Amino acid sequence: MKTLKEMLAEARQVVPEEGPQQVQRRLAAGEPVVVIDVRDPDEYRDGHLEAATNISRGFLEFRVGTAVTDPSTPIVLYCQTGLRSVLAAKALKELGYATVINLQGGYQKWVQSGLPVVREVPMTADQIQRYSRHFLLPQVGDRGQKKLLRSKVLLIGAGGLGSPIALYLAAAGVGTLGLMDGDVVDLTNLQRQVLHTTADIGKPKVESGARMLKALNPDVNVIPLPMRITADNVMDVIRDYDLIVDGSDNFETRYLVNDACFLAGKTNVHGSIFQFEGMATVFAPNAGPCYRCLYPTPPPPGLVPS
Repeated sequence: MKTLKEMLAEARQVVPEEGPQQVQRRLAAGEPVVVIDVRDPDEYRDGHLEAATNISRGFLEFRVGTAVTDPSTPIVLYCQTGLRSVLAAKALKELGYATVINLQGGYQKWVQSGLPVVREVPMTADQIQRYSRHFLLPQVGDRGQKKLLRSKVLLIGAGGLGSPIALYLAAAGVGTLGLMDGDVVDLTNLQRQVLHTTADIGKPKVESGARMLKALNPDVNVIPLPMRITADNVMDVIRDYDLIVDGSDNFETRYLVNDACFLAGKTNVHGSIFQFEGMATVFAPNAGPCYRCLYPTPPPPGLVPS
């Protein structure tokens, strides 16, 4: 009978290993790799890679087909220290999966490398009911909803474009929503800026907006930012957010937000409207052009109506 040491040695001869930084680069590059956490569910809930699907070691051979439909798809396996997963990887190779990689050092080394992890927070009964329609959507589901609840979005502008964006982000369960606007509510705003009411006239838009969003969904942590974005504060403001949504109404801000997002590696969702026409664009760093790439220079002042 083989010893554990001999079994591990055999597995390492046929299973390639990659360190945390290598696996992170694969994920950041958007490679079609499936990450499977072979630990027990209680270990997984305590912390895991965001991209990982949990299939505990005892069920792996029976359930791997639900996570990997094409045997040619690259698979990365990990456990706590890399021992269980290297043996599991060898078993998958024997089943015909072409590229199976073991995360060297496992979850423990991933954490020690300072790379991001996710810790599961169980949803309350009210949350399960509130987001039940999302669970029916395969593009969202339970996992996607939990990711929304962990996400942080900065919305620049709480006016005609920012109002519906803010309401829908809050309703969807975005966990933290930064609301940035330096204006106060005016009577002329109310025919389109649905985030505010008549009672809010004269009050800061972020104040009335935060109150409306909290009333809509108490789950959301709304951070009111009663200021305009400037070259002096933009990098500090966007730093802690996962996604930036630009609902501003002037070219100076659009170019400033674009340049800051490019430098910070943040995805910039940009929208603009004029009367009955509108456009929306996603500028993702290293995945396509930025706003300045499409429009190298702003139009002359006064040429384009706001």
